Amino acid sequence: MRTKFYCILVLLACSIVLHAQNYKWEKAIPYRTEYKNSYMKQKCVLDVYYPTDKKDFPTVVWFHGGGLTVGDREIPRELREQGIAVVGVSYRLCAGNKDPKAINADVTTDDAVDDAAAAAAWVMENIARYGGNPSKIYLSGHSAGGYLVSMIGLDKSRLAKYGVDADSFAALIPFSGQAITHFQNRRDRGISDYQPLIDEHAPLFYVRKDCPPVILICGDREREMLGRYEENAYLWRMLKIIGHPDVHLYELQGFDHGTMSHPAHSILLEYIHNREKAAVK
Repeated sequence: MRTKFYCILVLLACSIVLHAQNYKWEKAIPYRTEYKNSYMKQKCVLDVYYPTDKKDFPTVVWFHGGGLTVGDREIPRELREQGIAVVGVSYRLCAGNKDPKAINADVTTDDAVDDAAAAAAWVMENIARYGGNPSKIYLSGHSAGGYLVSMIGLDKSRLAKYGVDADSFAALIPFSGQAITHFQNRRDRGISDYQPLIDEHAPLFYVRKDCPPVILICGDREREMLGRYEENAYLWRMLKIIGHPDVHLYELQGFDHGTMSHPAHSILLEYIHNREKAAVK
């Protein structure tokens, strides 16, 4: 089957395991030690939400959406109290209106990708201190956050800069992320939102068969932003053709770009819990 379809009733019936455990939420932890300016120091922080009475647990590194111009770190409500840790990441944002006096006027999309890589590397190096298993780290995020996941997971040079192998992550699970060059990058170069581009700023540019498992989740193709479903369908197809053994594509019928994240969390949790169950057999 080329695409996996989910309807509202099936999603509502999807069971999410609730864990009676204690959790701690540590906030605004720096994931860098060197900063170019005060804005970088302000944005390059993360929150760690984790169970305190469990060890060897999985971790989701979550990158927020917002077109790379707005938004802030979050611990999605759907991922809380699920027996896993969640790391919510802030990253530098581009000045969408290109105000030369803005504090982030010189921030590029590459800066956001670099921050994502630095944060993911920090989690890989530090999650064991909280009781988590470094081999069970899942990279996920919605929209712009999904784009960041795909960029650092497919372009190995991004994480190699921080001494981490991108293939050491358990899976890449972007929610409605751009697979072509991000529209903010194109806008910065005077390229229309309606003109697709695949270059070194696009996840599709780095398709390879040896990356971690990939779970691509999008909203209804008729309700999604621009051609977001089709971008991901093309990424799915190219990964299949090149020989990737574990790539999946979900289209959430009836959900648009903004509302698809709630049911997508169910797919994310189900995938993680199934991996955990398989590991103990």
